[in-house]
Amino acid sequence: MKVLKFGGSSIASPAIIEKIKKIIMEQSQPCVVVVSAFKNITNKLSQAVELAKQKDTGYKTLFEEITSMHINYAEEVLPENTKQEALNSINDILNELGNILQGIYLLNDSSPKIKANVLEKGELLSSLIINYLIEGSVYFDSRELIKTNDDYESASVDVEESYKLIKEKIQGDKIFVVPGFIASNSKNETTLLGWEGSDYSAALFAAALNSEVLEKWTDVDGFMTADPKKVEKAFAIEKLSFSEAMELSHFGAKVIYSPAIQPVFKKGISIKVKNINNPEVLGTVISNEVDNSTLQQIKGISSIDNVNLITLQGSGVAGGRGISARLFGALAEKDINIVLITQSSSEYSITFAVSPEDTKKASTAIQRVFDAEIKNNEINVQLEENLSVIAIVGEGMKDTPGISANLFGSLGRNGISVNAMAQGSSELNISVVIKKESLKKALNVIHEGFFLSHYKDLHLFIAGIGNVGQKLIEQINHQQCELMSHQQLKINVIGVSNSRKMLINQDGIDLVNYRDQLDKNGEKADLQKLVTTIHELNLRNSVFVDCTASEPVSEIYLDLIKGFTSVVTANKIACSSEYSLYDELKKNALRRRVKFMYETNVGAGLPIINTINDLIRSGDKILGLEAVLSGTLNYIFNVLSEEIPMSKAILMAKENGYSEPDPRIDLSGIDVVRKILILAREAGYQLEQSDVEVNSFLPDSCFEGTLDDFWEKVKEYDEEFEQKRKELEKENKCWRFVAILKDGKPSVELKVVDSSHPAFSLEGSNNIILITTERYNEYPMVIRGYGAGADVTAAGVFADVIRVANI
Repeated sequence: MKVLKFGGSSIASPAIIEKIKKIIMEQSQPCVVVVSAFKNITNKLSQAVELAKQKDTGYKTLFEEITSMHINYAEEVLPENTKQEALNSINDILNELGNILQGIYLLNDSSPKIKANVLEKGELLSSLIINYLIEGSVYFDSRELIKTNDDYESASVDVEESYKLIKEKIQGDKIFVVPGFIASNSKNETTLLGWEGSDYSAALFAAALNSEVLEKWTDVDGFMTADPKKVEKAFAIEKLSFSEAMELSHFGAKVIYSPAIQPVFKKGISIKVKNINNPEVLGTVISNEVDNSTLQQIKGISSIDNVNLITLQGSGVAGGRGISARLFGALAEKDINIVLITQSSSEYSITFAVSPEDTKKASTAIQRVFDAEIKNNEINVQLEENLSVIAIVGEGMKDTPGISANLFGSLGRNGISVNAMAQGSSELNISVVIKKESLKKALNVIHEGFFLSHYKDLHLFIAGIGNVGQKLIEQINHQQCELMSHQQLKINVIGVSNSRKMLINQDGIDLVNYRDQLDKNGEKADLQKLVTTIHELNLRNSVFVDCTASEPVSEIYLDLIKGFTSVVTANKIACSSEYSLYDELKKNALRRRVKFMYETNVGAGLPIINTINDLIRSGDKILGLEAVLSGTLNYIFNVLSEEIPMSKAILMAKENGYSEPDPRIDLSGIDVVRKILILAREAGYQLEQSDVEVNSFLPDSCFEGTLDDFWEKVKEYDEEFEQKRKELEKENKCWRFVAILKDGKPSVELKVVDSSHPAFSLEGSNNIILITTERYNEYPMVIRGYGAGADVTAAGVFADVIRVANI
């Protein structure tokens, strides 16, 4: 004998009823089919009672909806030979329901007994339709088989009598259909089995008949590793022990209700959770066996969305006898359910979690019991609201080191604080209390940490989609599949913005037509709103990527980092502004364990900053630096020739994308000043921009007026530069705009170098840096390569993004 229970939450259409019929007819052995009320019917019945009791004629609308739903379902699914008989029975039940509701309306009152007579109709109607649908089935009213005490709404079952009646009636090689949720007392009055009563009904039938299995059919693929509405990557768990299932259920998993499965738990009967809409999936098997076949440290993550924490602390708690007994006795008297308890080892405080609905009752009970201690300031009561509880559960946690480290590390790396935690001595469960606003993010990072350690998400917000930003997006789009298949890294571009518009889509932005999406669906660009939105989305592993040269954009870094968002930037402004800001950004990133990455601030894609950091971390000391750090200027001085004067070389640099839109930024040397300042700071020197000595090669007049003025003025110096270039060429020398750090003092200048200098043969827009350290003293370390251009800069930014993921 097998017991099949069909949950009402999943029976939402005639099509589902047809699926139920198919599942039942495919059974190869006799079975008992326990049916819940159709979706939302119990809630509507309860609402109708309340409206009728309040003299609100709105109950009639609900009654009409209930009537219409059941008549329509029956008309659509039942065979012609049984349809009229079924409709007659359905109408009899509906007429009785209408009369009861009218009576409640007239009397302006309803007793628990009357309410039970209303709520029973949901299961009676649904089971009746299923019975008429299944040819040859036998129908039994559960009120004849399950006996209880006189509590009409949450009755206690007379197990011995109920098992006896079930065994007497349910016999033979047949399909038996019974309504769940309902029972009767010794006077044959309807009683209800309380919350998730249909599950309890099914468990009672399975236990009484020593069923080989209880199949619970619902609308999910089984017990999930986490709530799939909050964690997209949640998947079904194949096997659970009863202990694991009950722990997960206590902390919010809705698949089963712990008290309801006690009858099968006691008899060791397995429960199989299956999906009506996906019956070929194996589902979850719950049994007394502990599954050791998986390498997973935990089985699942469960949560309760909304709880409050109440804490008793003070000398009266630490020194008082019987404090716990008085506290929990007072709460028990008020039927207050305690979700979680934790106590400090010093016994100075006791903290427990309750539902918001129970908070006021709990506070009143505490005030009454500890009135004297509170008045004498021996006990202080604190309340924390808008919290959630997350529990990780699994038999595999026992004697396994590193579970807590993984849990708290995942939360900490994503800026999620823990308000309280508890772990039982059985090591089956670790529970944490966090702010409600962080629940979804916390569930995802924990799920990623335990179930998807081979697979990591990064959520990117990209500011600036000019030359560098555009190339970055192209590179991400091209490399996404490769990173996923070989590095198990999924990069999701969630936001893009330019100076005019911004677009944020939590589900990800199509990188092929992102510009069209931005133009059509983007809103007005607003940096503060962007920061607020990133904080509110609160996505795990969030990264803000700055591909601009904008000072206002650089000013939001600190807010982002403080909100536990990593920052990757090609924008040099923040790291080359006041030392105090540079230091604050780095310290806050370190404190919050997020990344602040800016390799492309110097040398585009060349690994200069990372190399300096690696040298220092390994104990070396930077003694001096000499570098050609402007790909733009190097390109200009490399292309100078008799045919290409200075003004044309500058224009070519701009047209090829090597310079800033306003090339005077590069020509003034400010770009190189910022770069040597950043490198000096990375080397350990606390310097300001004013400490950098600047020797410009163009007069100040070139930098005054408009950009058009500049193009005219610079032509005046073409001949002068050409004469000097020829003289240098004869001497086998050339110009290089060099940044130098010597004895802790930085400077930039246009320097003449001969063929013996490593920078002499520097081609195109290449950069070079000579790093002199205690280890690399006689022969400095040399790094050279492309130092300008959108492609290589974007590649450097992309590399920093990947470093954020630590792969």
